[in-house]
Amino acid sequence: MPTRAIIIGGGIGGLAAGIALRRAGLDVAVFERAPELREVGAGLTLWTNAIKALRQLGVGQTVEALAAPLAETEVRTWAGKVVISSNLADLTSKLGAPTVGIHRADLQSALAAALPSGVLRLGMTCERFDHDADGVAVQFGNAREDRGDLLIGADGIQSTVRGQLLNDGAPRYAGYTAWRGVAHIDDPAVPVGKTLLCVGRGSQVGMLPIGRGRVYWFATANVPAGGVDPPGGRKSALMERFGDWYAPVPAFIDATDEAAIIRNDIVDRPPVHKWGDGRVTLLGDAAHPTTPNLGQGACQAIEDAVVLGKALRDADDPVAALRAYEDLRRERTALVTTRSRQLGKVLAWEGRFANWFRDTAMRRSQGLMAKQTAKLVGVEV
Repeated sequence: MPTRAIIIGGGIGGLAAGIALRRAGLDVAVFERAPELREVGAGLTLWTNAIKALRQLGVGQTVEALAAPLAETEVRTWAGKVVISSNLADLTSKLGAPTVGIHRADLQSALAAALPSGVLRLGMTCERFDHDADGVAVQFGNAREDRGDLLIGADGIQSTVRGQLLNDGAPRYAGYTAWRGVAHIDDPAVPVGKTLLCVGRGSQVGMLPIGRGRVYWFATANVPAGGVDPPGGRKSALMERFGDWYAPVPAFIDATDEAAIIRNDIVDRPPVHKWGDGRVTLLGDAAHPTTPNLGQGACQAIEDAVVLGKALRDADDPVAALRAYEDLRRERTALVTTRSRQLGKVLAWEGRFANWFRDTAMRRSQGLMAKQTAKLVGVEV
């Protein structure tokens, strides 16, 4: 009888884990609290490492067909002066896989479609779990219980599984809030086939093509945590803050419906040594949530899924396989979390001299940064 794995969370990491574990021969059930998989106004960068991992899961071709290939990335000042310009086509040629932009909903749908009917179960909120030497029992909010041999907590940064397992409190605020949206735009001011990051004093704005004429964008500002925008005034407040920035910035903000703009405080957690206990482990944002500055959050969750599947494939002792998975992933994900937070702090500098120093240092170290990026995304799990 195959090992039965219960996965909590039907996001990118949970669905990828479901595919990986089924390919490893496990019986899998994925439980998601949302009653339906809805489109959320967010885009993702899938770097080479994620594309290679998705290819191992058998869904790479499907995902690449839905995504927008990225040929170039730029960093500019808020006024449009180029700081860094990098050719991603060279990276694609060197590493054998592209970097792409994709709508989160498109990626989630592609992963969900790769699972047989009945594996993904919606409207199921995990409340708690119990585990012993014989198995795991999960209690859901609708008075249902499910039992299995293993439990994978892939339920995001506010993970219920992590909360019970580690009891390590709330995530830490990174010091800045982000507004995000997706715009359908045909404006000559908006570059095609490239990512764009504009940096200012205590603020940054980024743009990512995600296919089918859509652009995902985000804007950040150093403000206290927990802030709210006035009703109906979110877009106008953003235009007031960013309306005089480099031309593409106000163009894609203005092209986004007010109701489609979302606001979130940026949070992460410091790396920890313990991810699991007994028959329980964590994956993706539940294990190692990171700020978005390196564009590696979803990429690392997909890598987790592949490594977990390989660890459990033909494992004589599935509990030992969980610990082996954690050991294989801990150092790499901690590096991503730490570097991403550090970069976020530098990008959020407010002082005029600090901004000049940052932009100058980035310009002069472009070659080194390119090598570091290639090393980070060139890993194949």
